[in-house]
Amino acid sequence: MYKVNIHPSFCIDGKGFSVIDLIELGYSYIKEGAEFEKDIGQFVLDWIDSCPTLNVRTSGSTGVPKSIVLKKEYMVNSALATGSYFALSPRDSALLCLPATYIAGKMMLVRAMVLGLDLHIGPPTSNPLKTITKSFDFGAMVPLQVLNSIPYLTQIRTLLVGGAPISTDLRVKIKMLDNKCYETYGMTETITHIAVRPLNHINGLDKELSFKTLPAVYVSKDERDCLVIQAPKVSNEKVVTNDVVELLSSSEFKWLGRLDNVINSGGIKLNPEQIESKLSSIVDQSFFISSVPDPKLGERLVLVLEGAVEEEDLSHRITSSDILTKYEIPRLIKTIPEFIRTDSGKIKRKETMSLLNSSLP
Repeated sequence: MYKVNIHPSFCIDGKGFSVIDLIELGYSYIKEGAEFEKDIGQFVLDWIDSCPTLNVRTSGSTGVPKSIVLKKEYMVNSALATGSYFALSPRDSALLCLPATYIAGKMMLVRAMVLGLDLHIGPPTSNPLKTITKSFDFGAMVPLQVLNSIPYLTQIRTLLVGGAPISTDLRVKIKMLDNKCYETYGMTETITHIAVRPLNHINGLDKELSFKTLPAVYVSKDERDCLVIQAPKVSNEKVVTNDVVELLSSSEFKWLGRLDNVINSGGIKLNPEQIESKLSSIVDQSFFISSVPDPKLGERLVLVLEGAVEEEDLSHRITSSDILTKYEIPRLIKTIPEFIRTDSGKIKRKETMSLLNSSLP
């Protein structure tokens, strides 16, 4: 039996909410709300019932979307860890602009209820601050929202950025902001982030900074050089990932890329994400690095871009620069009108590549 505990300072736009109030809000959202409000309403009702667990769907960015069971107790622990790490206090203001369909949006609601935050709920649009004039102490966005909100981001004192890769161009823009921005590392299985790294107010190259874990989170790596997470307050078991890392300590690591995406070209193992990070200073549109079978090399590097591009000019700019090693230079450049993405905006690489198969040599 789970007993819900709503912080007495919890508010929505300055109005206090008890458990009874939340039940009424949940039903109201489900019956009369916009589509994103229906998801919020359903989650609120699920959260305050007596069941000790919740079913949560993964985004499907690295595989088939699936439903996993999370303990509400662990979700509370995650909220408390975030509150401690970022020094959040009761009545601090927070912005929810992520869909409550997935864990990131759900956890913004949990943090508000557990920590006693004053929550503002907005639609999960690509430019959530465009029509909002008030400021907030805390918020979370995906990179696309951040990119579109650059002129307004100082309205959020502490901003978490996650859910998809952050381009070099966006990193540069974030670095110039006065507020505090952090890149997060986590997944549904770890109840959002278990590690963060600053994106601004730092010395040196931000992309070289390592991720540091939250309290009571310990990391190691397995024989594949992939990250293993031990976080007893948010997970019963160790979480074995497919993220290739450089381990610096039990609380610090550098992310190198996904094992699923590693390309073996002529015996050289290449991390697409590392190549993408380098290329982002040259390519100014959505893209990713993939591969196609090759009789000599095993796999041949392909640069896949969203939308039209002058291939000869781009190829010249890439080969004439010194940012890539000779093994990292794409052997093919292909375009597609629109990438296949998850609901949260992550590119589904395998599905997008399948659309190109018929046109690749």
